[in-house]
Amino acid sequence: MKAYTKPFLAIILILLADQALKFWIKLNMTLGQEYRIISNWFIIHFTENNGMAFGMEFGGEAGKLILTLFRIVAVCAIGYGVIYLVKHKYHRGLILNVALIFAGAMGNIIDSTFYGLIFSESSYFQPAKLFPPGGGYAGLFHGKVVDMFYFPLIQGSFPQWFPVWAGQEFVFFRPVFNIADAAISVGVIAILIFQKAYFKEEKKEESYPHSEIIEE
Repeated sequence: MKAYTKPFLAIILILLADQALKFWIKLNMTLGQEYRIISNWFIIHFTENNGMAFGMEFGGEAGKLILTLFRIVAVCAIGYGVIYLVKHKYHRGLILNVALIFAGAMGNIIDSTFYGLIFSESSYFQPAKLFPPGGGYAGLFHGKVVDMFYFPLIQGSFPQWFPVWAGQEFVFFRPVFNIADAAISVGVIAILIFQKAYFKEEKKEESYPHSEIIEE
């Protein structure tokens, strides 16, 4: 059971932090409201999206339903993957990063699945209410994902000689995201960076039986 402890704690902590912050945002901020935490480059900006991570959209109401159901299937597969990796004693770093991806996916699924049922609609004039008398703003699987972290680190305009976007304004980093998105991104990037170390032991185990046959 010790092998499950760190991944399980990571999942619980990310889910609690993600949902606690989203609840606070929904109940205390209006759409578009923002707090400047560090100058103009770290901003808490309340927005919602109907689609994927970092505010990307996907195909209206039908697309929203398909995406939410796909997320549920995907998160079940990832959860099974975490258990499989633990049971087969894969690299602890790999297990932890897959757990981060699982927690992030689960965090956004909670929004998509339940927020439409338990919250009233957020507006530009007043915050949402929890368990409103008239019911929530949408049905099951049709909730909106809450985003809040905005890091416009670099703002400016493309030079006139620049192709396609000449003279247009740009912002880096433009997408608004949440803790769940960040957990997914950290997990995926870490796996890509450290994949050689994570799968090194597995490759050695696979090649070992062949070396014995050659020696015999």
